[in-house]
Amino acid sequence: MPPSRSRCFDPTGRVHGIPTYPWRLAPDGYATRRQLRARGLSPGGQPIAAQLLRPRRGRGPLTAYLYRLDRARPVRPMTTAMWAAHAKAMLARRKCPNCRTDAGYCIPTSLGMCVSCAYPTAQAA
Repeated sequence: MPPSRSRCFDPTGRVHGIPTYPWRLAPDGYATRRQLRARGLSPGGQPIAAQLLRPRRGRGPLTAYLYRLDRARPVRPMTTAMWAAHAKAMLARRKCPNCRTDAGYCIPTSLGMCVSCAYPTAQAA
């Protein structure tokens, strides 16, 4: 049986080991990784401070981990070398291993080659 909304409220952490709050009811001063990133911050190596639980039917609850805002650090800016490595990796994802051309899009992993090479008869018609 999935936990009820009242079972998801454990601010002391006695039941779950860390402070636990129902979905969308976290106290101020905590944020998820995505919320930190939207503010230009990262957890900065800090441990998980709390969690949010949302009950679901038939499966375990959804869990979102929270980090303290006062311990978050600014995101490191991308260096020139990091941008170059990223561009090289993206080029490798766009290059077809069959015809060795830049497809202009990321090659689907399900095909393993560009669409022109995967379906040559469809291109001829």
